[in-house]
Formats: sequence, C-alpha cells, structure tokens
Amino acid sequence: MNSFISIPKNKISKQEIDNQIIILGDCLKVLTNFNEKSIDMIITSPPYNIGVKYNTYKDKKENIEYLTWLEKIFIEIKRVLKDEGSVFLNVGSTNINPWVSLDVAQTIRKIFILQNHIIWTKSISINSENHGHYNPINSERFLHNMFEDLYHFTKNGNIKIDRKSIGVPYKDKINLKAKTITEDIRCRGNTWFIPYKTIHSKNQKGNHPAIFPEKLVEWCIKLHGFNKDTIVCDPFLGSGTTLMVTKKLGVKGIGIEIDKEYFDYAFNKVTNFF
Repeated sequence: MNSFISIPKNKISKQEIDNQIIILGDCLKVLTNFNEKSIDMIITSPPYNIGVKYNTYKDKKENIEYLTWLEKIFIEIKRVLKDEGSVFLNVGSTNINPWVSLDVAQTIRKIFILQNHIIWTKSISINSENHGHYNPINSERFLHNMFEDLYHFTKNGNIKIDRKSIGVPYKDKINLKAKTITEDIRCRGNTWFIPYKTIHSKNQKGNHPAIFPEKLVEWCIKLHGFNKDTIVCDPFLGSGTTLMVTKKLGVKGIGIEIDKEYFDYAFNKVTNFF
C-alpha cells in the first residue's frame, strides 16, 4: 500500500487503518510525495471560497488567488492520476456568489477534459410533495439553492464508465420488448438525487461545516469501476466520508487533511467503522 508514496521522515504525519491512509498536511505539498500515475480516482470537494468557517483554513481569498491555488493542486493531481483515471470534483455555490462552481470548472478545464457534468440534487419538489433535506432561507430575491455540481474530469475524455452499476429499473416495462434492451436497468443519467441524512448536532459530523453524503462517493466509485487494487484519493478529506466508503467497498483509500481536529475525527471514524 505504501509503495506509491515517498514520505520523508518527520515531515508528514499519517495514520493507517487496514487499507486506508490518512495524512495530516497541506495537500499540495503532500501530493508531491506520490509517484506519477499512481492514483485511479480523485473524489473530493475543496473549499468553495464563500466564507465557510473552518478551524484552520480561511475560506475567503481573492478570487484570482483562490483559482490559482486550485490550479496548482490540480496540475499535481494530473501528474499522480493514471491515464485511465477519473476526477470527481464536487463544487457548490451561493446565491450571493453564483459563479464559484463555474469559475472552478473553467480553471480545471485548462488541465483536464470534462467528460460528464452531474447535478447533485439535495432537495426537490415533485408536484405537491417535497423530497430531501430542506433548509429555508429568508429572501425576497433568491430561490432556495437545492443542488451542487459534480464534475467528472478525465485526461482524454474517453474513459469507459459502468453506467448500469448505479442504474435504475425501467418505469415503463414496455421498454423491455425492444431488441436492444436485455435487462431491466437503465442509465441513471446526470441528475443524482442524494439527500443528506438528518444531522442533529455538529458532533455528528466532527464539527466540520461542509460534508457530502456517503452515497455520492459510492456512486462515483461504482460509475468509474473498481476492484481491490483500486486507489482512491481525497485531497480535502474533511470529516472522512470518502475513506468510510472506500473501506466499505474494500477499496484502497488515501485522505489528506490540513486540520488536526478534522484529521483526528476522520481517523477515529474510519477506525471504528464496522
């Protein structure tokens, strides 16, 4: 498991749990210790630069500084990603700053090819019914923001994916009479409804202000395809969700986290999982 990482002694603190590695440090510096083309998948969600209150990281840079910082990280990510690898990048925005996600995507566009653009729907109203977790806002100008972007980047835009691994049955079974359809499952498409589980206290998420659901990570891994030797890396590990899923699926996982409190929480959570 350690063969693809060269970590100088006394430079980087890390913990290992089964086939999971959690590293404490700045992801830009840590990634330079990884071998070229050693990672199968990157699944991550960086800070959005919208003023979220993290313990250590200051989430309010000048826009050009923020995008330049991300660009440096993703240049390094391209170096460590295998040619057939995938990057799943979750970025949201706010009504006050609606351009964050698009600015990030345009920046990464200089490095990777956008193969799929997925809309992660957190809450939705269908006819008169509401589905998902809804946090009301007090505004006379804005609609409630109920989705975030999930960008699937690859090096060449031509990576085969396993669409039916997260597929859904046909609603109208008459489709099954078509000669080209051999099973009752179809592509889920690029709109994923994944609501948050209800959280009653900050302690349930390690006092981390921004988390994504386990199912989001699970669907990314299954869509790309995986086996026991697959290596998934999350450079912005946060509360440890990505490594919870990689451990569950029997996939090798590496998480990098700059904040000691979040690092400790993620380690304890992954250690005690199962």
